[in-house]
Amino acid sequence: MVTQSDALVRSAREAKAAEVAAAAELAAEAAVSGLDEDSVVGPGSVRPLRTIRPVPPVRSPRTARAAPVPDAAPATAVPPAALDLPRYDPLTARRRPTPEWLVQHTTLLVAGDLAAGLGSAAAVVAVDGGVRWPVLVGLAWPLVVALCGGYAERRAGSGSAEFQRVALAGLATVAVLAVLQALQPTPVVGWAVLVGVPAVVAWTVLARGWARRRLHARRRAGAMAKRVVLVGRQVAVADLARRLARDPASGLRVIGACVPRPGGSGGEVAPGVPVLGGLDDAVAVLENVRADAVVVASASETAAEYLRELTWRLEGTNVELLVAPGLIEVAPARLHVRPTSSVPLLHVREPEFRGRRRLAKATFDRAAAGLALLVGGPVLLLLALAVKVDSRGPVFYRHRRIGRRGEPFELLKFRSMAVGADAGISALAGQNQGNEVQFKLHRDPRVTRVGALIRRLSLDELPQLINVLRGEMSIVGPRPHVTREVDQYGADMHRRLLVKPGMTGLWQVSGRSDLDWDESVELDVRYVENWSLSLDLAILRRTFSAVVSGSGAY
Repeated sequence: MVTQSDALVRSAREAKAAEVAAAAELAAEAAVSGLDEDSVVGPGSVRPLRTIRPVPPVRSPRTARAAPVPDAAPATAVPPAALDLPRYDPLTARRRPTPEWLVQHTTLLVAGDLAAGLGSAAAVVAVDGGVRWPVLVGLAWPLVVALCGGYAERRAGSGSAEFQRVALAGLATVAVLAVLQALQPTPVVGWAVLVGVPAVVAWTVLARGWARRRLHARRRAGAMAKRVVLVGRQVAVADLARRLARDPASGLRVIGACVPRPGGSGGEVAPGVPVLGGLDDAVAVLENVRADAVVVASASETAAEYLRELTWRLEGTNVELLVAPGLIEVAPARLHVRPTSSVPLLHVREPEFRGRRRLAKATFDRAAAGLALLVGGPVLLLLALAVKVDSRGPVFYRHRRIGRRGEPFELLKFRSMAVGADAGISALAGQNQGNEVQFKLHRDPRVTRVGALIRRLSLDELPQLINVLRGEMSIVGPRPHVTREVDQYGADMHRRLLVKPGMTGLWQVSGRSDLDWDESVELDVRYVENWSLSLDLAILRRTFSAVVSGSGAY
């Protein structure tokens, strides 16, 4: 006896068979008439669904650009076994081993976290006397950090995400301990929350900071970095190679490139970056040079289809795929992915030039300048006396600079040169050791004895605290340039005039006078575009190290 459900199933199967037959008939008509199957739709009929295309097969360098298929005879049924199915499988792909340096670095992080966990456990035991719970929490601390993503390689050595994950692990530990305390009140759990968790988070952050400095030092020495191949249009690849070369701490060491026309590139896209093949050779090149990652530069040749196929072909190989979006001066904090039903969009948040955060910055600047002048008053008096005794002339050097929105102001410095030094610059023009715009000499004969000392330690810039108190400058900001330099600005360089110049900035902690003109202005524009209070605090911290080392100060 046929049930109602059996009848429904049989009806659905018959309808499906009729739909497949109709689709095949339409496809045959399209092949005969030379039309696309979507165009063969009669009046009032329903447009059939497109059949899903199979994943494109691997294209070898020789067969990457196959000849076009000539006009064929009317389509005939093709057995499923003859379909051109993908010949690569992520489950059977040859997987690149994890770099040894990454294993060592991760092991070092785990060991540091374990030591921090056991150290905090010892602190809780010393306060309360209970042993079991503190030791268990201490031993489990690396596991909690791992579950919160604290050992992810993409977060190691750059940005604040690594430390944020440690803080997240601390919050997760507090939440778990709070639940345990509610279920079974125990004094030792309370002490673990009050003493143990803050201690383990603090010690872990300190250990991570030390590990990061070690990692950056090794990377600057050419070790502990990923071997990277760049892919894209030659101009974009060359620019990307230069930028990565200026940032060795990123851990991306470029070993070659794949460009659209490898034969016409002259062998190199940038100094030390050879051309290894064309765009279709990328996967073979990555295997031959044993690369750890590939970076696709933003260009027309690296369109969606090429990038999608490259993503598929790298599945299961443990080769990291990175895409440079072509946004030069935009910090990661301003980038957000906005998903849609068809394509993820990259949202770029605009920089802030007004509002509460700017008011907070102005308040911080004037409060810090006033406090520094009040506390450091005796030191400023001693420096002023030393300048006066060392050579004849005024204590302060006043120079006209260009400030926010192009408004000029008088910048104050302790005088470090003999009186009339500005008039003698023309005689020394041929000895310039600075960049093409700014005049600098390592041993300038116009500098006094006291001036050489205070310039090396940047003490000559302390009177600029008065400029900050007046509202003409900020503690952190772009370099205050003179009119002659501003006259040579391009359209992008004028953006640095949207904010107040600073006593210190990215240029101060990145080499100062050792930078060329383009690098100096690029750092200033980057600061203007990505300003934040956290960035200001980071620059202030790095300024102390730059002043003590005297790097680029002359």
